[in-house]
Amino acid sequence: MKVGIPSEIFPNELRVAATPKTVKRLQKQGFEVYIQHNAGVKANYSDKEFEEAGAKIVGTAAEIYSQSDIVLKVKEPSMEEVDMMREGLVTLSYLWPAQNQPLLQKLADKKVNAIAMDAIPRISRAQKMDVLSSMANIAGYRAVIEGSYHFGRFLNGQITAAGKVEPAKVLVIGAGVAGLASIGAANSLGAIVRAFDTRKEVAEQIESMGAQFLTVEINEDGATASGYSKEMSKEFIEAEMKLFSEQAKEVDLVITTAQIPGRPAPKLWMDYHVAAMKPGSVIVDLAASTGGNCALTKNGEVYTTDNGVTIVGKLNQLPTQASQLYGNNLCHLLDDMGKAEKWKIDMEDAVVSRAMVTYNGKINWPPAPLQVSPTTTKKVVPPSAEEIKISEDEKAKKATTSMLVQLGVVGVLLFLVGRFAPGEFIQHFTVFVLAVFVGWQVISNVSHSLHTPLMAVTNAISGIIVIGGLLQTTDDISNPMTILAFVAILVASINIVGGFVVTHRMLKMFKK
Repeated sequence: MKVGIPSEIFPNELRVAATPKTVKRLQKQGFEVYIQHNAGVKANYSDKEFEEAGAKIVGTAAEIYSQSDIVLKVKEPSMEEVDMMREGLVTLSYLWPAQNQPLLQKLADKKVNAIAMDAIPRISRAQKMDVLSSMANIAGYRAVIEGSYHFGRFLNGQITAAGKVEPAKVLVIGAGVAGLASIGAANSLGAIVRAFDTRKEVAEQIESMGAQFLTVEINEDGATASGYSKEMSKEFIEAEMKLFSEQAKEVDLVITTAQIPGRPAPKLWMDYHVAAMKPGSVIVDLAASTGGNCALTKNGEVYTTDNGVTIVGKLNQLPTQASQLYGNNLCHLLDDMGKAEKWKIDMEDAVVSRAMVTYNGKINWPPAPLQVSPTTTKKVVPPSAEEIKISEDEKAKKATTSMLVQLGVVGVLLFLVGRFAPGEFIQHFTVFVLAVFVGWQVISNVSHSLHTPLMAVTNAISGIIVIGGLLQTTDDISNPMTILAFVAILVASINIVGGFVVTHRMLKMFKK
């Protein structure tokens, strides 16, 4: 099977759907790879690198669409590109099916089987194919970097000979993949980070990354089965706006990340929030392409308001890194679809059926809803008092039987030892058995706060060695027995002291 990668025709799109590394991976999957001339130049990948990886360079997009069985793209194809496609072709790209109904219709008319990578369901099995998450991770990281560039001061606090620098305060709105990436990047740069999300379940994630979780006093949760937030009540929104008004006076950098697939981005940071911010503050709006979370965002522009607040409505895509991650997502999906050897479009598959928006001339959108984390509850019937009593009686009988068997075996062994062993051995053996019994009773009752069970046993054995060594020492230092006893005492003492030191360190690990 042949896989083709055309150049992206949108002027602002710098990514490419394959890299030299993913080309090698596609070949291992059994595909022949064709790539259009200069398709990777904007992402800093040359034709020479692709050729060295094993790809074949072709001159035009028309050749890609006419010769390939599968086409990998980043952005959705234009109507002109669809005209070049042949019947039965499989395409993998962003499509935004909820917003591009005419495009879906044309793909269906051409009988192109189109997979929308942005429609991959957000379930555990599909995480490795989730392009929205991989690209959001880059966007969240980049938002902090570009925000700090426009901010013009350190994000971390410093005390220098020239004076004290206060740490910057960063507010992240939305704690999805992009939000968490922003929190991690801002925290690692030393900023004081706060984050807000309508979903109460993300509080622990936010706090685990070193940020303060902000919330309102209204008991309402925005979590849904789809993984996205639901629209909140009027009372909640009013409380949310009040919270943002208070934060606007304090924070230096605001990063907004809230987006809903197929719908305009919700307005969260209003004009009066911008007006309340300090001169020099920065807003980075990751939802600019879908209308923006900030009321004053201009898509594709970076500008400064009259009161000195910089609003960033575009980001560098980090095309080299983004192309690699996107290419990996595509390879994972092709893996799941059987690679070249066992290639199959399985419409019973939960991932493929929901991402395949056109199939065999028909539009397959919207798909049937899919729960992100379906849960099933089993009815547990508690046992009755009579059943519990029977169970306890059976356990007691088994324990008694086991103990009698063990005592019988020990009795037989002791009889054999007493019958055939010499008298001196019996005397020493009796002392040994008593020592084991007493030692076990002592060790088993030692508190674990003083010893770990293993350390208690090793220290007890070492203690016995020390006592034995002391009994064997004499005044004659040249006596071999005295020398051996001294060595035994030394080694056992080192073991005991080391045991206490290690135990002490272990216990410190569990102290706050």
